[in-house]
Amino acid sequence: QVQLVESGGGLVQPGGSLRLSCAASGFTFSNYAMSWYRQAPGKERELVAVINSAGFSTNYADSVKGRFTISRDNAKSTVYLQMNSLKPEDTAVYYCKVQRGVAYWGQGTQVTVSS
Repeated sequence: QVQLVESGGGLVQPGGSLRLSCAASGFTFSNYAMSWYRQAPGKERELVAVINSAGFSTNYADSVKGRFTISRDNAKSTVYLQMNSLKPEDTAVYYCKVQRGVAYWGQGTQVTVSS
Protein backbone atom coordinates (compact mmCIF):
# COMPACT_ATOMS: atom_id res chain seq x y z
CA GLN A 1 0.00 0.00 0.00
CA VAL A 2 1.02 3.60 -0.51
CA GLN A 3 2.96 5.07 2.39
CA LEU A 4 4.35 8.57 2.77
CA VAL A 5 6.44 9.35 5.82
CA GLU A 6 7.53 12.92 6.51
CA SER A 7 10.41 13.90 8.76
CA GLY A 8 12.64 16.86 9.51
CA GLY A 9 10.26 19.23 11.22
CA GLY A 10 11.01 21.03 14.44
CA LEU A 11 11.39 24.34 16.21
CA VAL A 12 13.52 26.98 14.48
CA GLN A 13 14.12 30.68 15.00
CA PRO A 14 12.99 33.23 12.42
CA GLY A 15 15.51 33.40 9.61
CA GLY A 16 16.55 29.81 10.13
CA SER A 17 16.38 26.78 7.85
CA LEU A 18 14.95 23.29 7.87
CA ARG A 19 14.90 20.46 5.35
CA LEU A 20 11.87 18.23 5.27
CA SER A 21 11.92 14.75 3.77
CA CYS A 22 9.12 12.52 2.60
CA ALA A 23 9.96 8.86 2.06
CA ALA A 24 7.54 7.10 -0.26
CA SER A 25 6.76 3.42 -0.77
CA GLY A 26 4.10 1.20 -2.27
CA PHE A 27 4.10 2.73 -5.75
CA THR A 28 6.48 3.57 -8.59
CA PHE A 29 7.73 6.88 -7.21
CA SER A 30 9.44 8.04 -10.40
CA ASN A 31 6.14 7.99 -12.30
CA TYR A 32 4.34 10.60 -10.19
CA ALA A 33 4.48 14.27 -9.41
CA MET A 34 4.83 14.99 -5.71
CA SER A 35 3.70 17.96 -3.68
CA TRP A 36 4.07 19.56 -0.29
CA TYR A 37 1.15 21.16 1.54
CA ARG A 38 0.86 22.85 4.89
CA GLN A 39 -1.90 23.57 7.36
CA ALA A 40 -1.66 26.21 10.04
CA PRO A 41 -3.98 26.21 13.07
CA GLY A 42 -7.43 27.42 12.12
CA LYS A 43 -6.59 27.60 8.42
CA GLU A 44 -7.22 25.44 5.40
CA ARG A 45 -4.54 23.18 4.00
CA GLU A 46 -2.63 24.99 1.25
CA LEU A 47 -0.31 23.94 -1.54
CA VAL A 48 3.31 24.93 -0.92
CA ALA A 49 5.23 23.35 -3.80
CA VAL A 50 4.96 20.70 -6.49
CA ILE A 51 7.56 18.86 -8.55
CA ASN A 52 7.01 16.78 -11.67
CA SER A 53 7.92 13.11 -11.91
CA ALA A 54 11.37 13.69 -13.43
CA GLY A 55 12.21 16.58 -11.14
CA PHE A 56 12.70 19.12 -13.91
CA SER A 57 9.61 21.25 -13.31
CA THR A 58 8.58 22.92 -10.07
CA ASN A 59 5.97 25.39 -8.89
CA TYR A 60 5.62 27.29 -5.64
CA ALA A 61 3.08 29.26 -3.70
CA ASP A 62 3.80 32.98 -3.93
CA SER A 63 4.34 33.09 -0.18
CA VAL A 64 7.38 30.78 -0.34
CA LYS A 65 8.95 31.65 -3.70
CA GLY A 66 12.62 32.39 -3.39
CA ARG A 67 12.79 30.83 0.10
CA PHE A 68 11.71 27.20 -0.35
CA THR A 69 13.05 24.62 -2.80
CA ILE A 70 11.39 21.31 -3.63
CA SER A 71 13.52 18.48 -4.98
CA ARG A 72 13.40 14.72 -5.33
CA ASP A 73 15.66 11.70 -5.48
CA ASN A 74 13.91 9.04 -7.50
CA ALA A 75 16.57 6.46 -6.61
CA LYS A 76 15.64 6.92 -2.94
CA SER A 77 11.89 7.45 -3.52
CA THR A 78 12.15 10.63 -1.47
CA VAL A 79 10.98 14.19 -1.97
CA TYR A 80 12.49 17.09 -0.06
CA LEU A 81 11.52 20.62 0.91
CA GLN A 82 14.41 22.92 1.74
CA MET A 83 13.07 25.87 3.70
CA ASN A 84 15.25 28.94 4.20
CA SER A 85 14.61 32.37 5.69
CA LEU A 86 11.77 30.94 7.73
CA LYS A 87 9.12 33.26 9.11
CA PRO A 88 6.65 32.82 11.97
CA GLU A 89 3.87 32.60 9.39
CA ASP A 90 5.49 29.43 8.02
CA THR A 91 4.47 27.66 11.23
CA ALA A 92 2.25 24.73 10.24
CA VAL A 93 2.03 21.00 9.87
CA TYR A 94 3.65 20.07 6.56
CA TYR A 95 2.37 17.16 4.50
CA CYS A 96 3.51 15.48 1.34
CA LYS A 97 1.00 14.19 -1.15
CA VAL A 98 0.81 11.97 -4.21
CA GLN A 99 -2.18 11.85 -6.52
CA ARG A 100 -2.81 8.35 -7.85
CA GLY A 101 -6.43 8.56 -8.79
CA VAL A 102 -7.09 9.45 -5.19
CA ALA A 103 -4.87 11.56 -3.00
CA TYR A 104 -2.51 9.90 -0.56
CA TRP A 105 -1.13 11.94 2.33
CA GLY A 106 1.58 11.44 4.89
CA GLN A 107 0.99 11.93 8.60
CA GLY A 108 2.60 15.37 8.59
CA THR A 109 5.53 16.96 10.37
CA GLN A 110 5.25 20.02 12.60
CA VAL A 111 7.29 23.12 11.76
CA THR A 112 7.33 25.89 14.34
CA VAL A 113 9.10 29.18 13.66
CA SER A 114 9.46 31.18 16.83
CA SER A 115 12.02 33.08 18.86
